[in-house]
Amino acid sequence: MAVEQSLTPAGEQTRIHNIGYRHYDGPRLGRAYARRSLFSQSLRGAYGLGRSAKSKVLPMLLFVVMCVPALIMVAVAVTTKMKDLPVDYTRYAILLQAVVGLYLASQAPQSVSRDLRFKSIPLYFSRPIERGDYVLAKYAAMTSALFALTAAPLIVLYVGALLAKLDFAEQTKGFAQGLVSVALLSLLFAGIGLVVSAVTPRRGFGIAAVIAVMTISYGAVSTVQAIADAQDNSGAITWLGLFSPVTLIDGVQTAFLGATSAFPGGHGPSTGQGVVYLLVVLGLIAGSYALLMRRYRKVGL
Repeated sequence: MAVEQSLTPAGEQTRIHNIGYRHYDGPRLGRAYARRSLFSQSLRGAYGLGRSAKSKVLPMLLFVVMCVPALIMVAVAVTTKMKDLPVDYTRYAILLQAVVGLYLASQAPQSVSRDLRFKSIPLYFSRPIERGDYVLAKYAAMTSALFALTAAPLIVLYVGALLAKLDFAEQTKGFAQGLVSVALLSLLFAGIGLVVSAVTPRRGFGIAAVIAVMTISYGAVSTVQAIADAQDNSGAITWLGLFSPVTLIDGVQTAFLGATSAFPGGHGPSTGQGVVYLLVVLGLIAGSYALLMRRYRKVGL
């Protein structure tokens, strides 16, 4: 409703116009619905769904690249009647860690950098969603996207192993161990990628920073481990693995999931050392979440 004043005779000094404003009487879905919607939107966006065709190319291509080797291994196992798969379930994501890192570098900045760059964060935080809801939804969405990327080829391997009539109990156990491994990997990588990406609103800088953190750390640790192996210093090889996300996951699954270590000389951590690895991984996950919460307490204020 609007009221208009005019200089007309006394009987027509005030006119009331109905311009269509009405009170909203529909359901108010609240924070939980907003959080679920943000999670769904972010997860779909991680694979370009609901976005332009160009945005779908890279994530879908990387998804295919992750699955093609598994399909080839399955085809070989079925046609040659192998007694076991060429690669263990727990080793697959480690072997293709470069693809996982490239996917993270391309999608983590896309998930958070645009909101920072275009200053749309205050719109999210107006109501009913809060900062904790935003961080939780983004973290869960990136973790789920990475889990889909790394678990899909394991499903291909498992189905192929059953078609090849390999031992059901052994394959099921290996498949379950692989799922636990990639779930932990997804949580760790998602946290690191989002923290690095949230530092800058520039997507290009975010991509370069994530690649640097994931690639340089793994390359440096692997190089120093190789030097330690050449000097027969197996103890140093184990502890050096604490300084890279990839080698951290390798160490945890070697200690607790029956995996074969990719460390030089196969010098993976013992169960006791594996506890340290697991604590570091959980600490990094919790620390990443805490840093994201701290970052978004200041955004938009």
